[in-house]
Amino acid sequence: MTDIQAPGPGTAPAPQVDTDALMAFVFRAVEEAGATLNAGLVVMGDKLGYYRDLAAHGASTPAELAARTDTAEPYAREWLNAQAAGAYVTYDPGSGRYTLPPEQAVALTVEDSPAFLPGLFQIALGTVHDTDHILEAARTGAGFGWHEHGVDVHVGCERFFRPGYHANLVEAWLPALDGVVERLTRGATVADVGCGHGSSTILMAQAFEGSTFVGYDYHEGSIATARERAEAAGVGDRVRFEVASAQDFPGTGYDLVTMFDALHDMGDPVGAARHVHDALADDGTWMVVEPMAGDRVEDNLNPVGRAYYGFSTLLCTPTSLAQDVGLALGTQAGPSRIRDVVTAGGLTRFREVARTPFNLVFEVRK
Repeated sequence: MTDIQAPGPGTAPAPQVDTDALMAFVFRAVEEAGATLNAGLVVMGDKLGYYRDLAAHGASTPAELAARTDTAEPYAREWLNAQAAGAYVTYDPGSGRYTLPPEQAVALTVEDSPAFLPGLFQIALGTVHDTDHILEAARTGAGFGWHEHGVDVHVGCERFFRPGYHANLVEAWLPALDGVVERLTRGATVADVGCGHGSSTILMAQAFEGSTFVGYDYHEGSIATARERAEAAGVGDRVRFEVASAQDFPGTGYDLVTMFDALHDMGDPVGAARHVHDALADDGTWMVVEPMAGDRVEDNLNPVGRAYYGFSTLLCTPTSLAQDVGLALGTQAGPSRIRDVVTAGGLTRFREVARTPFNLVFEVRK
């Protein structure tokens, strides 16, 4: 121990500080500052095509990477060095070449892989970019709406979650629901609420040609993108997208209502649950997909929980507080709080049917 003292409350003696523990924390914090900067570097590598180029061409010098991607060599050089320091690429001192290992290539270039990561970094960078707004909101108790964030938040969110939907939605999640796949195969009416850019809606429409789908989102920009995506995917004949909130989307008698990573963002999730109750057919199903979380804080003190608590503070909670009621469930609401929300909305049957490292999937019925 040393005579360094930490600040103590009032006049109580300040505790002594273990210098070794202090410096270990300092160096861990330095590492995290580097990780913060790396979010921008990953987005840079994704948008400039650096990762894809390295995956295609193998070991490269900065000059070669810059020439092939039509970028300036000094930027390619420093980017490569930062990536090597973070073990995203490997460096061979003898040849001066940098290599993207095959595992990193999958995680950083294969967009349909459930391990694809650039979307996560893109939404993280976009979220941090708006921190000044969140600082002011924290002082006043106000919110900051989803629509007020920049494009990296909206696009990054889709790019982060879509690979998981692609890997699990049709193959695992829908089959886990009682009788839903059979109904979709025969022909069902489906509302995808909080659909964003429509990835989940389009995936379902591609898999079940006999059913009809409508995606709802309050954000006009996302609905415009979703319409473009549906036409490009060739499902415009059985999918439509409309601007509407979870509390007032039109229609009744739906066989299936879905919400993907959206319920916790809503200002009035109980009101949304009541509306879903009224919109469902008597034997209809509501599938709720939420971020992976446990019911207790200590259940979420892990790398995934840490990331989600960060998003909750800077993105999801402000989004909820910007809406009427502002319940602010938070990204780590957990199964019990989600159950409380849906049962308060008048639905009585609730069970977990699937999970991944990033998501929980619930079946809800009247």
